Amino acid sequence: MRVLITGARGFVGRNLTENLKNIRDGKNRTRPHMRIDEIYEYDVENTAVELNEYCKKADFVFNLAGVNRPKDPAEFRACNFGFASTLLDMLKKHHNLCPVMLSSSIQATLAGRFGTSEYGLSKRAGEDLFFTYAEETGAKVLVYRFPNLVGKWVKPNYNSAVGTFCNNIANDLPITVNDPSVELEMLFIDDLLEEMLDALEGKEHHCEFEGVNTILTESGRYCAAPVTHKATLGYIVECLHQFHDQPKTLVIPEIPDGSFEKKLYSMYLSYLPKEKVSFPLKMNVDARGSFTELLKTEKCGQVSVNISKPGITKGQHWHNSKWEFFIVVSGHGLIEERKIGTDEVLRFEVSGEKIEAVHMLPGYTHNIINLSDTEDLVTVMWANERFDPDHPDTFGEIV
Repeated sequence: MRVLITGARGFVGRNLTENLKNIRDGKNRTRPHMRIDEIYEYDVENTAVELNEYCKKADFVFNLAGVNRPKDPAEFRACNFGFASTLLDMLKKHHNLCPVMLSSSIQATLAGRFGTSEYGLSKRAGEDLFFTYAEETGAKVLVYRFPNLVGKWVKPNYNSAVGTFCNNIANDLPITVNDPSVELEMLFIDDLLEEMLDALEGKEHHCEFEGVNTILTESGRYCAAPVTHKATLGYIVECLHQFHDQPKTLVIPEIPDGSFEKKLYSMYLSYLPKEKVSFPLKMNVDARGSFTELLKTEKCGQVSVNISKPGITKGQHWHNSKWEFFIVVSGHGLIEERKIGTDEVLRFEVSGEKIEAVHMLPGYTHNIINLSDTEDLVTVMWANERFDPDHPDTFGEIV
């Protein structure tokens, strides 16, 4: 399949182009039946001659070209409508009836506050042009009205408040939130990409609109990505400040699969400046070695790393309900666990040569001994709860 992408250097275009390359080059195997032979990238730097050639050869067209913040409002119609006319005329000239996707906007509904939007009016005109083209030629058109598009590579301080918030908070710059209660509907780029790939396979999702609300229906005139998220500006900023503080708190917030928080966190990280990509951790160091907390979670405990010097024994304590995994990743050691009130001792010889996880059982006092005379013993430790100094549930007792 030969795919033409107009607006290829824009936010959506860049993401789509790079991900189609992954499929073309065999790096993404999630679409085993999809074959991408050529990707034609068209943007303002390209020529009309190139566009003409691409329109002659394309098997599918993603029309992502357009403007949304021109200096002159007249550019809305000239670019959003005018370019679409040129594109469709070239396809007709070559009798190329391949499917064509149009990137429109929720503002094209002209509902509510969008009723007088020059941008919305230009997008609506582009939609009408595409539907007329479909009626005249029989070609398949897929018209998408996108809500707020967000994700990696969104240009900050342009047309995305979320992109601006991510960039400014990541770089310790001020932000302005006039009304924290304002709710945004957001479509993350990775969810949009999945829909674009569905469209390539002829499995696009259809919809109709009630005002600005998307109603998925198989018979819908329009198309839509089925997964979007709604959140208030206040909650978005709250999440971003939590992400910003993670190097200090070490707390990873809840980010379940498919959640808004997980996607927003990924987006936020893409704006980190170089000096924040790495950050120091507090090492608690003494003559025996060191102990360093790595990460803490809201509800699933914490991860630490322990380094024991040669011949050193650490631990010698037990817990009522807390339990842990000890995972030796380097060195040679012995883990001992004794059930409280008995002489029953469990022993596990451990080594970085054969990595395994050992439970530290509740009600068993335990230790870890470095058996080497020359090498440090490095152990990754996971506890089922974050350490609370006021309720440590830790009681000293020799194994």
